[in-house]
Amino acid sequence: MPFEFFKTDIPDVVLIKPKVFGDDRGFFMETFKKSDFEKAGINVDFVQDNHSRSVKGVLRGLHYQKKPYAQGKLVRCVKGRIFDVAVDIRKGSPTFGKWVAQELSEENKLMLWIPEGFAHGFLTLSDEAEVIYKVSGSEYAPDYDTGILWNDPQIGIKWPDVGKIILSEKDSRLPLLKDADINFEYRGDT
Repeated sequence: MPFEFFKTDIPDVVLIKPKVFGDDRGFFMETFKKSDFEKAGINVDFVQDNHSRSVKGVLRGLHYQKKPYAQGKLVRCVKGRIFDVAVDIRKGSPTFGKWVAQELSEENKLMLWIPEGFAHGFLTLSDEAEVIYKVSGSEYAPDYDTGILWNDPQIGIKWPDVGKIILSEKDSRLPLLKDADINFEYRGDT
């Protein structure tokens, strides 16, 4: 199998290590293979790919799309380094409001699977970073796009110190978790 799958402290969020074949010419790796992901319990249909470029200190998030246009995300960093975060926002979940994070980089080639029912964000650690992520569930639906403030003390994410944090106007006005419009319920079988 060209992937290793590792459960995080929030088991529905999965760290994925691809097998990389490298030599003096460069490298080759698979970044997604439906059959292998299904064997690991990630049975999704991807509907959109996104690519962003950010400079050091840019923090994007914490974003999610509400039902019925919810999205799962398979995130990887293809240039530079990011601190990638998932926050459980499924009401009734034993890990509601908890977060997990992983450094993703062009060197480690790790990917993070973040299913529906989680807010997602990342902080750029390198001078610049490019992030590519596959989206499952629904395509972008602006009327259902929302999020949670990146530094909500109730969540308490321990972001790395990169100096000045750079936010979009939209992200700087996101609500706290206690005030967020959340319509995800924990089912215990996801």
